[in-house]
Amino acid sequence: MYALAEGLWLGCYRMPSFAASRGTRPPALKEVALLCGRATADERAGLQRSLEAAYAMALATHYARDLTNLPGNYLVPETLAREAQTLAARYGLECTVLDEHGIREQGMGGLAAVGGGSANPPRMIAIRYRGTEEENADVIGLVGKGITFDTGGISLKKPEGMEEMISDMGGAAVLLGLIHVLGRLRPQVHAVIVIPAAENMPSGSAFKPGDVISVMNGQTVEILNTDAEGRVVLADGVLYAKALGATRLIDVATLTGAVLVSFADVATGAVSNDEPFLQELLSYARQAGEKVWPFPNYPEYHDMLKSRVADIKNAASRDRWAGSITAGLFIGFFAGDVPWVHLDTGGTAWLWNERGTEPQGGTGAMVRTLGHYLCGSPAVEGDI
Repeated sequence: MYALAEGLWLGCYRMPSFAASRGTRPPALKEVALLCGRATADERAGLQRSLEAAYAMALATHYARDLTNLPGNYLVPETLAREAQTLAARYGLECTVLDEHGIREQGMGGLAAVGGGSANPPRMIAIRYRGTEEENADVIGLVGKGITFDTGGISLKKPEGMEEMISDMGGAAVLLGLIHVLGRLRPQVHAVIVIPAAENMPSGSAFKPGDVISVMNGQTVEILNTDAEGRVVLADGVLYAKALGATRLIDVATLTGAVLVSFADVATGAVSNDEPFLQELLSYARQAGEKVWPFPNYPEYHDMLKSRVADIKNAASRDRWAGSITAGLFIGFFAGDVPWVHLDTGGTAWLWNERGTEPQGGTGAMVRTLGHYLCGSPAVEGDI
């Protein structure tokens, strides 16, 4: 019943329209009747729990899709931060937002640099969820890329297809969607959600290839390509999550176009510093019906990121080689010894054509995988 209900809700999603001649959203499925027959009271209660879990996952996915589909002039770092505050308040969660001054005071030079070229200054968003009274419980750190629009900066992208870059905050959309799962299903976990938000624009104040910047822990990054900005803001995001007590980390990001070369728009790429953690997350992806495939983590890939002038460089010199792997391992450099998994949704967060229950545009890819992970599994005893 869980799968049936979730599929119905996911399949009836319709993208909002901004056309003056149309309503805000085309009509979709209005009503489904569930006939329980001779089900006992306990069986009906189990079905109700399944329906509630399915609705929470579908609602979270719809929300992430809507947020991803917002045009760049509707969603800038400040409006993303306000949306996070509104959502956190709805479920009684603690939300902290650092403005551009607080970002610099905290030494978050990566986020400050990436957002420095835009008239819309960056924001660092943190939401804390406490699902248990146990004070010493593990804290799951979820970090999502929140680039509300990406021109590539000084390393400007080609104009063809650049309109898709409204989706470059797809990782942030996933994590904000998960607030609905946490708020409705109340799993017994501790979590901190961190979203570094910025707009990557070319201007006289933009960061440049050849710059060396410092991130939150004082380590330095050599910038070879300003279009490799997502990993730079995620460095500060991961470090901030660790400072907020995260004992394990998952980052989700529309990080690379290179992942499309490996998997097209079919699967999300993953890389990790902890094999058991990775396998656990992959098992939840299979339960959720989302395709995730791991990349290797070999020392030779780390060597590709060594810099002669800084602690690390933000792109491999031959950036067409192992692009998704080295991009992920750049983030892993700042995760350090904390168990960490990176999810690259560069191919799956946005589709040019609908496929099954996934619509054209924003898909909300990884909402359900992470929702299953946080909740153990939404499948409940008594489901049929």
